[in-house]
Amino acid sequence: MRSIGEREVTFYRHAARLMPGGPIPRCYDAEYADGSFHLLLDDLSQTHTTITTWPLPPSDEACERIIDTWASFHAFWWRHPSLGRGLGTFLDESALLTITAEYGERYARFARTLDDRLWPAARAIYTRVQQARERLITPERLYATYTLGHGDAHVWNVLYPRDGGAARIVLIDWDGWRIGRAAADLAYMMAVHWYPERRARLEARFLERYHIGLCAHGVTDYSLERLWEDYRLSLIGHLALPVWQQTFGLPPAVWWPHLHRIIAAFEDLDCAEFLA
Repeated sequence: MRSIGEREVTFYRHAARLMPGGPIPRCYDAEYADGSFHLLLDDLSQTHTTITTWPLPPSDEACERIIDTWASFHAFWWRHPSLGRGLGTFLDESALLTITAEYGERYARFARTLDDRLWPAARAIYTRVQQARERLITPERLYATYTLGHGDAHVWNVLYPRDGGAARIVLIDWDGWRIGRAAADLAYMMAVHWYPERRARLEARFLERYHIGLCAHGVTDYSLERLWEDYRLSLIGHLALPVWQQTFGLPPAVWWPHLHRIIAAFEDLDCAEFLA
């Protein structure tokens, strides 16, 4: 099992160098050895801050700027020739089957622990997703389109300009980066962390804005309809998040709201359509 910090050091030593001037902190040194690591990054404490106090969401305007930042970041890495060729790994069928088997064991523990607190509709969704998992999560589906994804793209992994001005947004905490769908980061930001009222107001508008941003930064042959499909498929994948978090020992204050929000998003966006 990898140690904390190992992937973040890899990100700064290899990926960040390919994106000078990107929405990431400047890194002066990054080292990992024998389970220990260090990063020497720009001190942004005078110019930037975390965007809100968790779990309060940012303003709509701030979220627009975050969406624009993700569009430019994902577009830069869209099918980048370095991905899978020295930078990151495309998971093959064997690796995905191993992850699926471990997840199955963790879900069984999760369901036993929650007992009747995992309500019948949620259990039914998890059962159907588990039955469809090997069909839904394949290399062909995961990498039909791909970019460099953050993997933990909630808004508190954003450093926002203190004065709210034109200074760039900075994306931090790269220990979970991976090759995958761009939409997974958007679903993590919105479907996992927003309650239905906020999603109903902003989700479609922000996906349209994001798509416009992708196209403006050079992404072609990727329709808004395809983005929505990838977003919904990513949402199905994120159903696993509260399972992993609970079985890794994170407090219920983190994963219990995630569970309710992701189930609500699954139902609101008719993600069961993919399970038929």
